[in-house]
Amino acid sequence: MRKIDILWVDDEIDLLKPHILFLEKKNYKVTTCTNGTDAVDLVDDMNFDIVFLDENMPGISGLDALNLIKQKRANLPVVMITKSEEEYIMEEAIGSKIADYLIKPVNPNQILLSLKKNLDHSRLVTEKTTLNYQQEFRKISMDLSMVNSYQEWINLYKRLIHWELELENIDDSNLLEILESQKSEANTHFFKFIKKNYEDWLTSDDKPTMSHTLFKDLIVPNLSKEQGLLVVVIDNLRYDQFRVLEPYINNFYRKETEHSYFSILPTATQYARNAIFSGLMPSEMEKRHPKYWKNDTDEGGKNLFENEFLTEQIKRLNLNIKHEYFKITSLKNGKDLEENYNATKNNDLTVVVYNFVDMLSHAKTEMEVIKELVGDDKAYRSLTVSWFKNSPLLSIIQKAKELGQKLIITTDHGTINCNTPTKVIGDKNISSNLRYKTGRSLSYENKDVYEVKNPRDIFLPSVSINSPFIFTKEDLFFAYPNNFNHFVKYYRNTYQHGGISLEEIIIPCAIYNSK
Repeated sequence: MRKIDILWVDDEIDLLKPHILFLEKKNYKVTTCTNGTDAVDLVDDMNFDIVFLDENMPGISGLDALNLIKQKRANLPVVMITKSEEEYIMEEAIGSKIADYLIKPVNPNQILLSLKKNLDHSRLVTEKTTLNYQQEFRKISMDLSMVNSYQEWINLYKRLIHWELELENIDDSNLLEILESQKSEANTHFFKFIKKNYEDWLTSDDKPTMSHTLFKDLIVPNLSKEQGLLVVVIDNLRYDQFRVLEPYINNFYRKETEHSYFSILPTATQYARNAIFSGLMPSEMEKRHPKYWKNDTDEGGKNLFENEFLTEQIKRLNLNIKHEYFKITSLKNGKDLEENYNATKNNDLTVVVYNFVDMLSHAKTEMEVIKELVGDDKAYRSLTVSWFKNSPLLSIIQKAKELGQKLIITTDHGTINCNTPTKVIGDKNISSNLRYKTGRSLSYENKDVYEVKNPRDIFLPSVSINSPFIFTKEDLFFAYPNNFNHFVKYYRNTYQHGGISLEEIIIPCAIYNSK
């Protein structure tokens, strides 16, 4: 095994001989020098794994040497060692991207700990994470056979996502495969749970917060005449994507509470998001607001009246508030709102619907370059983060913080990577979504779907007489027998929504106060 090469720079290096002998006995190779100039030359000539650098030396200072070393080897870990505890020196060193900071006198175990932290970190994290997941795997497997309430499903799904995010950072693809298998098993059980309970929830008091109750349950209680509220609905945002965006939100806001709520069926924008803004189920929207509601088979946009739905709900709830609604569907829309956001300062409620993630999932289906960039869930999360960090939305959130507004981040439904086709047949007017279908003369595999023969039973409109709804499970997508192979090749490994899975149904709503 190759020895770790250490460069130790200190003008009193002779006094450190016991430390160096201790490291050499631990199989480290230590090169020494007494000044910053020689250290910079050595870094230029040799490949070191890490540098221990004294801050206070004759000639160029440790901080100056640090900057010169970083110019030559930007990724070389440098540990600053100093007698001084002055804050400005710490800040200078940390700003120069040191790997660690030690105060003299140092003992050998401090040095060893710093080496482990910086050079063995990846291995130690992998070993610890592997051990912890192996223990948790058994617990999750046992819990899967017993979970029987919506809150237990929320908790179990969050545990699975926690481990997915932990395991993606270690070098062990086998564990990720095991987790994927466990997620698949969880979705099988979750499908059965939804089939058994969904219809009852819609007429029961014992139900989770759902799309049509989200506004009343979670948004209304956070309205205040003393403080404006910004509600951001990021279309198509899964819980795992929310988790990786949250660190950037935390720069401006402190999370007060986090809820997970359940999207209604179908887990599709025209149903779920209209339900959020109207506070109604789809059949109720069709009955009360026929001029705003469109069915699957109707021509035209299906989400053109969200602000009208919201206004009607505010009236129905007798809320005396000033509100404003914005839908962002392009970079220009986002930049316009970013530039003019201060105009919302007198609003009691500002609602922003941001459509990027939905567009990203559709682009993966339609554009080869996006297919390559978003090959799996990890890449999907990464691209979502890249967008968010550079989007006008993050700036809008910062401006909301400066106005002292409270913040709610939520979504309308999630999405799932579909890989398994299931055949469906119907007349030419059946709906086009790949995760649910409605229309006449439907023929399908019963084991693959949740069938609702009378849509009114789950508060969905009937497109025509004898037009049931069917929702597919797990990672399935509907494919027509005609030209089956071409259809499957085109849609396999694409992100779809509308059906029944943990990823589509259990979705985040987080409430924040400004820092």
